[in-house]
Amino acid sequence: MTDATLTTDSAVSAAKATPRFAARPATADDLDLIHRELMNVIDESPHYNAEFKAFEKGRLTLSYLRMLQRQDPWHVMALISDGRVGGALISGPEFGAIFRYWSWIFPAFRQTRLGMHGMRAFDEHFDNGRFHKAYTFVRPDNEVALALLRRYGYEQTTILRNHIFGQDYCLMEKPYTKATGGYDHGVGAGRIGRLIGRLNELLGR
Repeated sequence: MTDATLTTDSAVSAAKATPRFAARPATADDLDLIHRELMNVIDESPHYNAEFKAFEKGRLTLSYLRMLQRQDPWHVMALISDGRVGGALISGPEFGAIFRYWSWIFPAFRQTRLGMHGMRAFDEHFDNGRFHKAYTFVRPDNEVALALLRRYGYEQTTILRNHIFGQDYCLMEKPYTKATGGYDHGVGAGRIGRLIGRLNELLGR
């Protein structure tokens, strides 16, 4: 049996105006855009000091993002709104947990619900039996990020004082259900991988 209801013109218009959200592993074409937007959000953020910004920009190169994707393509997750990349989540395995390095929405998409979609998509993919928990660091004055994480089940377990270049950070954690044996041993490039990464950096890739 099908339960059908009449739809008004206004309801049809509202449905058409609602963006279609999706999430997927970033493609090679996406990575340039995501990396460029990541460098911008690091630079523009009011929450981090200059030492941390320089460190993160030096660490999170394009070759580093590719290395994360070799571990799991979903470690660089593209958030899609009506077919356009409007945000990203970057993560990696750490000692049986999954660490959310960065999650952000690009400026043109910040007045949408794409961030909330990304929170759900991340848990749907990574709460897959491999990890005990997801966690991330957030500056105590970043009230928007803290509120969003709490809404989706993250709890503040401690404040890490003078933790990264003299700044305090909240440790936010969400329990997952680990069901499989063994652990991801983190992301390691190896000697050949480091040489390839260094060559990519010299070539600007």
